[in-house]
Amino acid sequence: MTLPSGRKLGRYEIRSQIGAGGMGEVYLAEDTRLHRKVALKILPADLASNQDRMRRFEQEAQAAAALNHPNIATIHEIGESDGVNFIAMEFIDGVTLREKIHQERTELRKAAPVPATRRRRAGESARCRNCPPRSQAR
Repeated sequence: MTLPSGRKLGRYEIRSQIGAGGMGEVYLAEDTRLHRKVALKILPADLASNQDRMRRFEQEAQAAAALNHPNIATIHEIGESDGVNFIAMEFIDGVTLREKIHQERTELRKAAPVPATRRRRAGESARCRNCPPRSQAR
């Protein structure tokens, strides 16, 4: 389901498609109330009708919203408009890690080198509010 430029979902106006993946498409949109760019992740209708997929979609939004770290996009809203389910999140301009790796033909550890101590500190500082341990998250 490709959304045309100018289509409105609640207070968000679609500008262009910027990505796609297993759980849906991602669009650059304008938050018409707060006048800022956002990324809208759209769950396709066929997946939204599947209760398990819808649960996973909502869990993804809740998990991301519970984290607070500069390297994790901020979730603004999870919503539905005219039968379209979406997650509105912070728009971060630039290339994706996948694009950077392919453009430079480099390995992940060279594209995003993070020393072990820094990884541990990032994990400690990306605190999850109200999240059960991974073993209990199912």
